[in-house]
Amino acid sequence: MEWTPDILGKDFLSCSFESAGPDGVVRRATLIRHRAELAAPPHDGPGAGNAPYGAVLFLHGWSDYFFNTELARFWAGQGFDFYALDMHNHGRSLQSDSPGGYVADLTYYDAEINEAMDLIRADRAGSPPGSMTLMGHSTGGLVAALWASRHQGDIQFLVLDSPWLEMHGNSLVRRAVHTMLGPLAKLRPETVLRLPERGFYFRSISSSAEGEWALDEKYRPPMAFPVRAGWLSAIFAGHAQVSHGLNLQMPVLVLTSAASANGMVWQESMRRSDAVLDVGIIALRAMALGRTVTLERIDGGLHDVFLSAPAVRQDAYARLARWICGYMRYRAPQSGALEHPAREHQPKEHQAKEHQAKEHQQEGDA
Repeated sequence: MEWTPDILGKDFLSCSFESAGPDGVVRRATLIRHRAELAAPPHDGPGAGNAPYGAVLFLHGWSDYFFNTELARFWAGQGFDFYALDMHNHGRSLQSDSPGGYVADLTYYDAEINEAMDLIRADRAGSPPGSMTLMGHSTGGLVAALWASRHQGDIQFLVLDSPWLEMHGNSLVRRAVHTMLGPLAKLRPETVLRLPERGFYFRSISSSAEGEWALDEKYRPPMAFPVRAGWLSAIFAGHAQVSHGLNLQMPVLVLTSAASANGMVWQESMRRSDAVLDVGIIALRAMALGRTVTLERIDGGLHDVFLSAPAVRQDAYARLARWICGYMRYRAPQSGALEHPAREHQPKEHQAKEHQAKEHQQEGDA
């Protein structure tokens, strides 16, 4: 594995690799790295200076790529090595002979996620192992949740940023559309569906429009990649799995905007709400992901809450930091620590009187 300077500049490296999916097709993906820096490395040798708490792997959304250096530096500041994966047919992994954003089955991402996990473990060899966290946004959140359900023992935490867990409306709408789409997806999966194009979300985030983020439009086109029948069918299949419950055993954090803004014309409310997903149905689906799910709804949040206005994303980061402190840094008490849970909170004077009482009792027994 050879790490080379990444397009994001200082402190970011990337490497490309290939992996074969369950269909036998070899696909290219790209892993991006930003390491946490310790003031005093705990040891010498390979991996010295790496994060003490573990690593995070981030999966981007559809028709997207990783560019949020602020998110990477946040995780590094929390003490975690940060990695992001530009999945096949996306971002740094785009190839001219493959349709952008296309995948016929979401399980085809498993091979590159598995390989990325192996590369991360090898890259961090010699450093404290810590935990492995998977984080995903939008379609990447759906992919992350489904992958986690098939690899329950491989990660300890799951963080989802506006995960695309269901279509607008309800499952009845999805099932009806999926039924009609099925034959076309099977016979001509790469057929482009003529759907209305909206660039409202891009308008709200890109510095070339009215946002603050510098986006490379060849990696993140303003109108997104064409929607193809096979891809949409794969998404619907993923939504169906989520609707039946994934029984995730690890703690899960889900962050969404507090409101949605949909429509075919621009609305000013799209600057402070999710203009892509129905956050109500996402919140409902999130609660069925697993045993331990925390839902944070961000007032004023965009579809990617970590691309929202500065004050809004500061709130999102604060909520994420609180969850990290409560779950990811939590250490279960050692055996016997809870034998007398109230004693350590008793005033010293009370403990002294209790000790004297025991001594008097022992003298009386004698």
